[in-house]
Amino acid sequence: MVQDFVPTLPSLLEGPSKPLIHRDLSWIQFNERVLAEATSASHNPLLERLKFLSITASNLDEFFMVRVASLEALINTSLHKNTPEGKEKADRLQRIRNLIFDAVHNFDFKQAETFEQIVLELISQKIHLVKNSKESDEIFSLGRQVFEEQVLPKLVPPEAFSIVSIAQLENLQMAILFSEKYFFQIPKSIPSVLVTVRKGEGYLFLLDHLLMTYLGDFFQGIAGPIGAIRLTRDSDFSVDLELAEDTESIPDRIRNRLGQSGASKRRVVRIQSIGAFSKGFLSSLVETLKLTEKHHILSTHTLSLSGLWSAIRQLPEAFLENKKLQYASLNGCIPKSFRELPHIFDKLKQHDYLLHHPYDSFDALVALIRYACEDESVLMIEQTIYRMDVASPIIELLKQAATKGKKIRVVIELRARFDELNNLALAETLRQSGVEVAFGFGKLKLHTKMTLITRSELGEARRYTHLSTGNYNTKTAREYADLAVLTANPEIGADARLFFDSILKAKVPQSFKHLLLAPTELHRRLIAYIQAERDAARGEQPARIFAKVNALIDEEVISNLYLASQAGVTIDLIVRGACSLIPQVPHLSEKIRVMSVVDRFLEHSRIYYFKHSKAMYLSSADWMPRNFFSRLETAFPVLDERVYTYLEQYVIPTFLADTEKTCKLTSQGIWKKRTTHPGSLPVRSQQVFEKLAERDYQGTPFAPNL
Repeated sequence: MVQDFVPTLPSLLEGPSKPLIHRDLSWIQFNERVLAEATSASHNPLLERLKFLSITASNLDEFFMVRVASLEALINTSLHKNTPEGKEKADRLQRIRNLIFDAVHNFDFKQAETFEQIVLELISQKIHLVKNSKESDEIFSLGRQVFEEQVLPKLVPPEAFSIVSIAQLENLQMAILFSEKYFFQIPKSIPSVLVTVRKGEGYLFLLDHLLMTYLGDFFQGIAGPIGAIRLTRDSDFSVDLELAEDTESIPDRIRNRLGQSGASKRRVVRIQSIGAFSKGFLSSLVETLKLTEKHHILSTHTLSLSGLWSAIRQLPEAFLENKKLQYASLNGCIPKSFRELPHIFDKLKQHDYLLHHPYDSFDALVALIRYACEDESVLMIEQTIYRMDVASPIIELLKQAATKGKKIRVVIELRARFDELNNLALAETLRQSGVEVAFGFGKLKLHTKMTLITRSELGEARRYTHLSTGNYNTKTAREYADLAVLTANPEIGADARLFFDSILKAKVPQSFKHLLLAPTELHRRLIAYIQAERDAARGEQPARIFAKVNALIDEEVISNLYLASQAGVTIDLIVRGACSLIPQVPHLSEKIRVMSVVDRFLEHSRIYYFKHSKAMYLSSADWMPRNFFSRLETAFPVLDERVYTYLEQYVIPTFLADTEKTCKLTSQGIWKKRTTHPGSLPVRSQQVFEKLAERDYQGTPFAPNL
């Protein structure tokens, strides 16, 4: 089977004997699909394309900080073993690393081409993305004004140049060099793109170009700047907490660990530069940082791409409401029952609710929590927090309710990567308001998204549970596509009660009736479901698997999917990001299709469906080892018949029918744009879901729920 598989790009493989695409090489293909949205003039307005271009740069920053840093650590560990096995592994990983850097160098060139094209097209819409302030006297004068007012006051004095000093730059910090004699460390507080409007036209000035153009004018006696340097450092660190650790000490442990992981103490994994640096300087910098030449990426355009998305939002409404520039705002629909909140708990007893964000407004959940905070019959509200905006109305509601004496309990995962400081601040402000705050514990990050409302009804405690695939974050709820179920099912409520009681005691929950928990059983149960479909197919019974996840890299799950395919199970997979499985290989995966949807909203929902077992789950977990074994994750079953039917007959088929924003993974390990068959109408799944919500889901089995 495996020996018959000869991919077009054999270098994509995890190893010579494994029919698996290396996860990091697959991720780079994902970022290529995001970049394709930036080039898609026929489908996306100009500022949306600029947003996608910005996302590719942000994605790469995180990829280097986490994945490349992890790869470098594995290489070093393997080399230090000083054994034939260690050398073989190091050689293989170094080959992968070299392929990654080759792909990134090529990607930078594609970004530059896309950037130049968008710059030209924006001019006709009276938006100037200024990459050269000397384009005209007017733009030059305006750029100088922006520099003097918004950049110059924040700059620190220049320092005498030394390679060692440059090597001490903080993560993602930029430096401007003057003839390799002086340099400026640019404070990270200065935005990488600065926005101003004059005479009805918008100007977006890139920080590196502003500095290169004007900085030399303010320092006499030295030659002008020759270029900019930006370093990316390893941010792949974790904080393991002891199971018996005092809860009060956990925030200090996190703060101390963050301090210990400061810029000067973490390995550099990428050098970016723009300008006319000498080969001698760059070679010395690479050598000082103990890197290779491949770690240096000479950019041809700018080091400020990642700041473009936030800059776009600073443009006046006149630009943002222009359909040639940006999609019309999607405010989302609030289901009828969430507009009649005094009856919401009675209606929940009749059936579950499904919320599909952002098509269903996140304000529906905010309204429910507001009502629960004010309802005297509500005894307690409990919620998990992984990533939440500090200004969230949910936080304010919970604080106000606690201040008035209602029992509020929150479990916060302080170790959510890149949100650690935000979550520390949240914990402090909640505690000050009287909220009972607990934290994730041990080696397991708390990734479950759950809210439990306990209400007194006729002398008994009745539980209402909200379970989601996405975070309780009002900002990302408008940008990510997620699914959530709100239910009064007493058995789900009992599982939720057990979950919170266990977590608050720093114990891993056990013995759920319905919820599947990682790390204890989610992986095992998923494999059992896959095997059940395989056995059904062998018995010539209907068998089918559908899964929608952000990433699929777990080897054991993939191996079982291969076996299920060989037994005749039809398998459809929607994998947004990295996918190690190779579909449609003869005698291996002929019955497996893999697709990826990249569109206006980030596809973030996870769905697992097993036809023969009549089982469907929504989850916060991707099919990755970290989700199965290093996190507290939950998959929650769809038990309401109407919700189940709606997902089975409308949501899943709509994803599979998407022809406009879908790519298919071929048996050669290459992603190709899906095309419309002659005579068939194009389908764009996110637009279908938007229209369904606008029509209150009329004509679907889900309509009675609203």
